[in-house]
Amino acid sequence: MNRTRETARASARAALLSVVVIAVAVIIVLGLALLPLYIPGYNRAVRLDQATSQAWADVDAQLQRRLDLIPNLVATVQGYATHEKEIFENIAQARTKYFQADNVAGKIQASNELTGLLSRLLVLQEQYPQLKANQNFLALQDQLEGTENRIAVARTRYNEAVGQLERYTKEFVGSFFAKRAGVKAKPYFTATEAARTAAPKVDFTPKPAGPPAQPPVPAPTPPAPGGP
Repeated sequence: MNRTRETARASARAALLSVVVIAVAVIIVLGLALLPLYIPGYNRAVRLDQATSQAWADVDAQLQRRLDLIPNLVATVQGYATHEKEIFENIAQARTKYFQADNVAGKIQASNELTGLLSRLLVLQEQYPQLKANQNFLALQDQLEGTENRIAVARTRYNEAVGQLERYTKEFVGSFFAKRAGVKAKPYFTATEAARTAAPKVDFTPKPAGPPAQPPVPAPTPPAPGGP
């Protein structure tokens, strides 16, 4: 009787072991079959994330170039617009905020603030005509304009990379691989409403000169004492 029970238990253990072996074999076969599909999906998520990071690095390089121009630009304007203390302080704070930001979203916010403040700074030349004739100011303005153009190009490429990554992370299959790779969507670099409305429309064309000022009419000379 006992021998029969032992035999039954041994058979059950053997059957269970066979099931486990078959299950493991099936998992291994499925894993090997899915591996050619898993690797490309995983690698694509990594490549899109790296492309976005590289695109942001290009944006950051141009923003750093603009930040390097600001101290000289502010110093030049301060020589003429000594009463514009508030805008100088706000520019310094926004510049510091950019350097202190520890993520892309924080840097984008600080950059948008700085864009609006720089627009206000440049429009001061309309209030201080001597500033418009300053050669150092004109040279810095040209450099800033070129930098802004490069920022716009780099920003467009960055937003395109962000869009590709975002679409992949929202796909059914792409979201799976993005999670496996630890990849998350990145913020777009778009101008805030405040930055858009703060940008002034400045007319840099020379204004026509008004009519020449008439010389003052000399006062009549009083007659000398004792005269006729």
